[in-house]
Amino acid sequence: MATKIRLQRGGRKSYAFYRIVIADARAPRDGRFTEKIGTYNPNTNPATVDLNFERALYWVETGAQPTDTVRNILSREGVYLMKHLKGGVKKGAFDEATAQKKFEAWKADKQNGLNKIAEAEAKAKKDAAAAQLKAEKAQNEEQAKKVAEKKAAEAASKAEEEAAKAAAAEAPAEEAAPAEAPAEAPAAE
Repeated sequence: MATKIRLQRGGRKSYAFYRIVIADARAPRDGRFTEKIGTYNPNTNPATVDLNFERALYWVETGAQPTDTVRNILSREGVYLMKHLKGGVKKGAFDEATAQKKFEAWKADKQNGLNKIAEAEAKAKKDAAAAQLKAEKAQNEEQAKKVAEKKAAEAASKAEEEAAKAAAAEAPAEEAAPAEAPAEAPAAE
């Protein structure tokens, strides 16, 4: 029986979620399987992988053939590195403790790289938000300046209208005052 390590699709339409399974090569993609060794969710950033490391290592050492995607997942999780290190132990190149040290060093280095990437993304997101806020403030100031200019222009036109009304009201009053004055003068005589 040819055994494969492959992905079994689940999830809803346009939101795939996969189980990493051990299955006979002749079984359908979402059909019968021997063992489930983990899950893979490509919808998150970065993709989430939950893997039973010991069982995955056992099946790889047994000779199960992974598909291309699963091979990449197992490689990123360090299954193939551990297989390689165990091969070195069997050949006598180094002992089990050294192999475990090398694996832990690789894992720590990988985690540091992932942390740096996450920090860079967070910083980029923060910088983008700050730039957007700055642009919004500039736009708001520009809008406030336009509104202030418009209000000043309205106030100036209102003042001109009131001044014109006041001048118009004074002009008839002045005309009426001299007309009344001669009328009063003959009455005084």
